Amino acid sequence: MQPIGLLIEFMEGQVKQANFGMATAARGENRQLIALVVDAPAGDAKAALEAYGVSRIVNIHTDSSGWDPAMHAAAVVAAMQKFGLDSLVGLTSPAGRELLPRIAARLDAPLIMDCTEIDLDSHRVKTSQYSGKTIATIAMTGSHFIYGLRANVVAPLKNPVVAEIIDFSFDGNPDIDYDVIETRTDGSGAQYLAESDIIISGGRGLKNAESFKLLFDCARHLNAAVGASRVAVDNGWVPYAMQVGQTGVKVNPKVYIAVGISGSVQHFAGMKTAKTIIAINTDANAAIMANCDYYAVGDLFDILPALETALAAVKT
Repeated sequence: MQPIGLLIEFMEGQVKQANFGMATAARGENRQLIALVVDAPAGDAKAALEAYGVSRIVNIHTDSSGWDPAMHAAAVVAAMQKFGLDSLVGLTSPAGRELLPRIAARLDAPLIMDCTEIDLDSHRVKTSQYSGKTIATIAMTGSHFIYGLRANVVAPLKNPVVAEIIDFSFDGNPDIDYDVIETRTDGSGAQYLAESDIIISGGRGLKNAESFKLLFDCARHLNAAVGASRVAVDNGWVPYAMQVGQTGVKVNPKVYIAVGISGSVQHFAGMKTAKTIIAINTDANAAIMANCDYYAVGDLFDILPALETALAAVKT
């Protein structure tokens, strides 16, 4: 049976929902899914992980007192070697972008990030190229294989098994001459943008930073994340972590609502795989209108307050 490693991520002590789609993508005939949990509550995650086919959980302990990507990457490599894992699948998330390249470098292994499909038997992946204009199929060769899967590209399907937890202590030296002094967040929650099922994004049409409050007011009723176009970020209205597009975050939500966004090629490249795209714009000829499922032609400053009122009424 082929063992497949899954690098599990947590948020506020809970397994991130995106991990379940990752486990679904990695399942296959004669495969054993092995979750690698680093300095996180593996026991609390057992029920959630085994529901999606994870039969073994490696509970990795390090000497780190907090987020330390060098230490964690070294610990994951040690665990992979200990348990005979030559394939590792993680998320293309902020944490994944820190850890997966370090792991690949230590193993001298090929790494493909932002995969939309993975074939663990042939070691082939698919990922978008050239602003999303084409899909590349890339074959990997080597003794180890590291995959960064785009969040939400595979719908999670349960496959209950019984998982065992194995403790693994790592007290090695990562051989990196630096220390993590402080970890900061801008408080927007935008670091989870790529993992959200619903995203509402704003662009030039919002005119200023204060208008983004209209998006946040609607988002809280939908349990949605708030994103932005490059123009909004370049103008300093919102932080870069909220940018959706070719040079920002690539997202794959169930619903993407574009508010006051013209729909440039660069922006569309970051959200074109959304299951449903809804646009709100005063310009009926804006590019986004030709690339959406539903649209409303009108003033967002009239539509958003009405939408927020309607959503609030539904929740009550």
